Amino acid sequence: MSNKVTKTNDEWKAFLNAEQYNVCRMQGTERCFTGQYHDSEEKGTYQCVCCGAELFSSETKFHSGTGWPSFWDSLSAEAIKAISDTSYGMERIEVRCRACDAHLGHLFDDGPAPTGQRYCINSVALKLTKKECKGNS
Repeated sequence: MSNKVTKTNDEWKAFLNAEQYNVCRMQGTERCFTGQYHDSEEKGTYQCVCCGAELFSSETKFHSGTGWPSFWDSLSAEAIKAISDTSYGMERIEVRCRACDAHLGHLFDDGPAPTGQRYCINSVALKLTKKECKGNS
């Protein structure tokens, strides 16, 4: 991905609301079961709220019961990056947007087939672009 998005902290603070800034730029997390997408079944593409990069498809979204939107795969390996996270005395894999380095959530190896992965993503880090349904007119 060649379109890197770079902004100062002040520019991010002006662009994002307080919760988005805390999660995406300060590696925070939203409370479970509070995000707008955790149980959403709407069809479409989930984009990074910071830069608009396409990250996940509703086709790979599943109900994990964790309280956060969960996906068994990303749209492409180029869309996200995974880095080691040893905060809170745990070893986890942090998921970030490759284009703007926004913190999205974490990746776990307890998801469904075919990948066995669970991308556990904060709703506030995402923006859903809904798929239009074509009627039988």
